[in-house]
Amino acid sequence: MSTPRHERRSAPRWLRVLLSSGTGRFGVGVVLLIALTAIVAAFWTPFDPMLADIRGRWAAPGWPHLLGTDGTGRDILSLLMAGARTTAFVAVGAGVVATFVGVLLAALGALTARWLRETVAVLVDILIAFPVLMIAMMISAVWGGSLWVVVFAVGIGFGVSIARVTRPELRRVQKSDFVLAGRANGLTAGQNLVHHLLPNIAPVFIVQLSWSMAVAVLAEAGLSYLGFGASIADASWGVLLADLQRYIGVHPLTVVWPGLAITITVLGLNLLGDALREATDPTLSHRSAETHTPGVVA
Repeated sequence: MSTPRHERRSAPRWLRVLLSSGTGRFGVGVVLLIALTAIVAAFWTPFDPMLADIRGRWAAPGWPHLLGTDGTGRDILSLLMAGARTTAFVAVGAGVVATFVGVLLAALGALTARWLRETVAVLVDILIAFPVLMIAMMISAVWGGSLWVVVFAVGIGFGVSIARVTRPELRRVQKSDFVLAGRANGLTAGQNLVHHLLPNIAPVFIVQLSWSMAVAVLAEAGLSYLGFGASIADASWGVLLADLQRYIGVHPLTVVWPGLAITITVLGLNLLGDALREATDPTLSHRSAETHTPGVVA
């Protein structure tokens, strides 16, 4: 007996919608590639990324150095693979910090007494006026440049941005009938937040978080390029770009590889966030269906 079509579909609807779009497939592919590269690089790279070989400096792309070598003879492919670990660490770490800060400030700014809501709103407006890179540079000047400084500075900076965007959504959902019904049934503010409010603002939160992770990757590369992020002993795309750009007039191809890695990663995270929003927000799907409804039916 054949299984009905609707029973054979075991994948969630949002996942099917996500993978049905080109942007979604590209974003998922980029994230999986970076994650897989970071995992593999933790155990194996073609060469030791920090091993200098003066006799093999500035080798052209080919065998055994598929992407060539830098001015000290280090294998560029191995450096990019090791740098993927730094990128994954910063993106995930900044995302976790931004999630905690964003949810905390949004909840305090939407679900508490009026005086506390207004205080949080003013605090968010003050903090959001400072660029994330400036905050990271000031913290680095005090505590020294490191990846942890980048993670916390970027996470706090974009957590404030997430709070500013999600706070109005929380206040809107808070007035919904199902939230009022849950409150009447004895649910506490925290239970309502977890069971009703956060799931209903998930589409807005997801796209903001993906943008935060994308900019975290860009911020880490920029700060490491300026000397405020990863140290020269760490494998980082920003550090590699800073090392190679001095020789761009002589060896221009070597600069392409770290720049391309940063660009593709940031683009993939941004496109993944947009695709996730469309896949998880039923109102967007409904509007899309209305837009593609044929005007004339034969």
